[in-house]
Amino acid sequence: MSGLKVPTMAEMLATGETPDVLFWVGCSGSFDDRAKKITKAIVKILNHCDVKFAVLGAEEGCTGDPAKRAGNEFLFQMQAMMNIQVLNGYEVKKIVTGCPHCFNTLKNEYPELGGDYEVIHHTQLIQGLINDGKLAVEGGDTFKGKKITFHDPCYLGRANDVYEAPRDLLQKLDAELVEMKRCKTNGLCCGAGGAQMFKEAEKGNKEVNIERTEDALEVKPNVIATGCPFCNTMMTDGVKNFEKEGEIEVLDVAELIATAADL
Repeated sequence: MSGLKVPTMAEMLATGETPDVLFWVGCSGSFDDRAKKITKAIVKILNHCDVKFAVLGAEEGCTGDPAKRAGNEFLFQMQAMMNIQVLNGYEVKKIVTGCPHCFNTLKNEYPELGGDYEVIHHTQLIQGLINDGKLAVEGGDTFKGKKITFHDPCYLGRANDVYEAPRDLLQKLDAELVEMKRCKTNGLCCGAGGAQMFKEAEKGNKEVNIERTEDALEVKPNVIATGCPFCNTMMTDGVKNFEKEGEIEVLDVAELIATAADL
């Protein structure tokens, strides 16, 4: 992270400053080597646009989403209450996150436990920065003439009706946006939702991510764009399964924008 400016809430508070937005990194963005690259892309964009943000650092815990989806409501509420105590202690008002699971949990499930915040997905934040003229996606030549297809994360799309922000960003690239037959409200899960990311699959004749990768391969893309670290892992594994990693890249929308903006 050398060269990147990532202040913590504690550091900001010590200097008497208050950030405009808290960047909720999430478990994948913090610990998964592939997802760390997405975190860096988001930070590069925030730094470039002079967004006053901070992270919780070691004070951030898992939102509890996997525990809740797996049926352990007690563990979820314990996780949530600890996080809410920290967030409310810092008087956090606005949160941005690169993980739709964190996004959905913080936005829809924390309020009834006393955690009421404005929560946005990183694609929505980046869209706002472009609309406000703070970020120019030049150097889009990187993706000129390429075909990009976007895989809708379940917790971003069907659960929260966020379909246009990521697509608007992809339209800024000088590329062709092609839709899979199952997209938007009819999108198919990557196979990692509902805590499946952390357990073995049930018996069946095909893995969900293989089925979803087949949807993507049908439109012959050069890039499969994602907006979720779990989806990124599952689609990457799917592409490897078909031995197409030499032809197809799996990249988060933030990585595509950061590359196009030459950050």
